[in-house]
Amino acid sequence: MANNPTDESTPEELDAEAIQEGADADQTQSGAEDEAGDERQDAHDDDDSKVQGDAAEELAKVKDQLLRTVAEMENVRRRAQRDVENAHKFAVEKLLGELLPVVDSLEKAEELAKTTDNADSMAEGISLSLKLFVNTLEKSGIALVDPLGEPFDPQLHEAMAMVPNPDAEPNSVMDVMQRGYTLNGRLVRAAKVVVVKGEQ
Repeated sequence: MANNPTDESTPEELDAEAIQEGADADQTQSGAEDEAGDERQDAHDDDDSKVQGDAAEELAKVKDQLLRTVAEMENVRRRAQRDVENAHKFAVEKLLGELLPVVDSLEKAEELAKTTDNADSMAEGISLSLKLFVNTLEKSGIALVDPLGEPFDPQLHEAMAMVPNPDAEPNSVMDVMQRGYTLNGRLVRAAKVVVVKGEQ
């Protein structure tokens, strides 16, 4: 009967082979665990990248909304500031419209007084009153529109009649029937004028 080499192995050799086989098995298992761990890490990294991408997109949306809100607030502030400035500038516009007939009456009274005999003192008093009143209006931003001899301006003047006049420039104001007024550059009442008619 032939001898089996395994039978001839010593107990020490058998123990060494068993240890080696166990180490090989442990190494194989460890390699499999490492590969599984790497796969889990890759999946975790992908999840992190997706979360970061979503967070960046949400941050961009919030930033855009914030910028829009700030711009809208700035527009509201500017509109409010403009409204307040206009309110300050034109707060007396209605009052001015009510006071202008007073000026007109004083002007007519002045003209009448000047045509009356021995009424110089009356005319002088009315003139002073009228001058004082007009100066008061000017302090409130009111300016007189008295365009006698000036070119006709439809933005400031209202033509009541057009008459020929060879001695005057065509389309110029020949007579002012009623003077106009502006308030801080805004027309309150146009001047009523007679305009020189151009040649046909």
